[in-house]
Amino acid sequence: MSELTGSTHSPTPWFTRVDVGALSEEARRLILERVKSKLGFNKTLEALGISRGSLHNYLQGARVVPDNVVYKALQYLEEREFNEIVKGLDRLRAIGIIRGDGSVDYSLVLEAIALATRDEYLKQALLKFTVENFREDLRKMLSLSLAHTTFKWEPGFEEFLRERKKRKRVVDPETIAYYRSLFKKHLEGKTLSEELVDYVINHENKWLRNVFRHYIQYLYYLRRIPPETYGWLMEVVPSRSYKLDVRSYPISIEDLAKTMKTLRESHELYYLVYRLMLEGGLRLSHAIYILENYKPREIVEISGLGVDTPRLVCFNNRGFCRYYVGIRETAKPCEWAYFSTKTLKLLEEYAGSTVNRRPLELYVKRRGLLLPKYMRKAAWRIMVRVMPREVARFIESRFGELKVSEARYEDLLGEADNYYPRYLEELNKLLTPGAPAPDTK
Repeated sequence: MSELTGSTHSPTPWFTRVDVGALSEEARRLILERVKSKLGFNKTLEALGISRGSLHNYLQGARVVPDNVVYKALQYLEEREFNEIVKGLDRLRAIGIIRGDGSVDYSLVLEAIALATRDEYLKQALLKFTVENFREDLRKMLSLSLAHTTFKWEPGFEEFLRERKKRKRVVDPETIAYYRSLFKKHLEGKTLSEELVDYVINHENKWLRNVFRHYIQYLYYLRRIPPETYGWLMEVVPSRSYKLDVRSYPISIEDLAKTMKTLRESHELYYLVYRLMLEGGLRLSHAIYILENYKPREIVEISGLGVDTPRLVCFNNRGFCRYYVGIRETAKPCEWAYFSTKTLKLLEEYAGSTVNRRPLELYVKRRGLLLPKYMRKAAWRIMVRVMPREVARFIESRFGELKVSEARYEDLLGEADNYYPRYLEELNKLLTPGAPAPDTK
């Protein structure tokens, strides 16, 4: 994983997989233009072995950039840059999915689709696309697999609700009793069918949707329904509609600035905890965990990816570090903790210190400061101003049940590293009006 090690090299150069001959004239020109912007005019001439007049004509579109020049130019670009330049049908032609005569290489397409069997992100994307674009065809295909599934409340289902669900286990006896009552009244003994799905969707008691979805998850857990059926049912039967609480959380930039300033001046250890929460969008429990278990030089393996990395990875020239926490098997995971190099200095000073939640909360409450629970919310609101929501979710470890492949993980990690300095800069501007932005570029 290049983002983890800082290396950009791979055993097989990415550009060797590009069918240069399939690139359009405009794509060729844009590739050449990007190389010129990186190397400069004269160095581009030297690197590509072309004359000044030829380069001028290529860039102006007066002449088509030859294959050999494009191939040389690709060697000065990263794959990410190529993907930014060449999009849509052009990229499909370049990688051979669309042939020169316009026909489709179905074997290659099917190989790509087959990746969904081991890539949860791709699988969910395919399911969503299929449901949105081929809903009626899917309904006809699935009708055969629905007919032999009968709803029956059983002890195994209760155990699943309490202990087996991946998220939001149902442990309250009163809730389970209510679910059982709904199930017995509306679902018990019925056969899974399109009619039953419509009945659940349109039922006046929206809690029935939740009970139905829980049971579908249970059936899938037992492998009584195939993945295709599970994906379709979870898509077409929405969860219960919750009434939105339109009250805003009492967070203002002024209160945030006051909180950080007061803690900096009065209690440096608590100030460090708040910096970790605010800069990384961390929960209080995770900030305390990092403080008490800080092991920057430890080499760890990222579970499921088979990649070794130091826990602490710093980008000093960009003003930030990330620390691998690796808390996954809980309802509140924490993958990486991002923070500034300024916070790193404090962390190294106080590493190993013990912080108790209750005394900290009492300390800030008595001084009229923001409670810890608001730091993560404040961080989220600022993050989504300067980066895509998916990247902000990755930084704050808002994963849900989504599992991603190594390639997708690398993409998100690289994007997080790219956008995070912008967040630090925005945070600095908001907390210290008029102060110069930190050196995070």
